[in-house]
Amino acid sequence: MDARDIIRRPIITEASMAQTERKRYVFEVDTRATKPEIKKAIEEIFEVKVSGLNTANVRGKKKRQGRYVGYTRKLKKATVTLSKDSKDIQIFNEG
Repeated sequence: MDARDIIRRPIITEASMAQTERKRYVFEVDTRATKPEIKKAIEEIFEVKVSGLNTANVRGKKKRQGRYVGYTRKLKKATVTLSKDSKDIQIFNEG
């Protein structure tokens, strides 16, 4: 898998933006990606050094449309901690 196929998008919420002060960033990643693949992709795309990585599989929520029941899509979140000497990831600091 290519690095740009693994990292889908940054997750920008109030909670995730509060973690950027401690050099922690949250991304939505491909559900098939492993921790070593995610770490390599982050280091390759953003040119930083990753010191820690946590992942969470988020299941889809049940939603109804009238009498029909469906689910929202499932996703995998990766919380990346950068090393102290790494630069910040710029997409989170533009706002």
